Amino acid sequence: MLRAVLIGLGIVAVLAGIGLMATAHWTGISMLVAGALLLIGTLYERVHYKKPVTRVPGPGWQLTSERFIDDHTGKGITVWIEPKTGERVYVLDD
Repeated sequence: MLRAVLIGLGIVAVLAGIGLMATAHWTGISMLVAGALLLIGTLYERVHYKKPVTRVPGPGWQLTSERFIDDHTGKGITVWIEPKTGERVYVLDD
């Protein structure tokens, strides 16, 4: 729900910025940039989000103290990290 609201606000801001610039109000540039950043950030978050896996990663991975409840599944998640690269894996708790 919040994601849809943010995307809607971003679209409105981009269109308002374009409309202001079309009427020779160069202050519309800031509105256009703010809307574009809001859209890009909201859409990037969805692509960047990693879905949880069901198996523990292989050797070299370390268990962290991070635990939380996944909003999408309602299940517990444990975070594992690969210290050399900083990569994180989210594992569903059984």
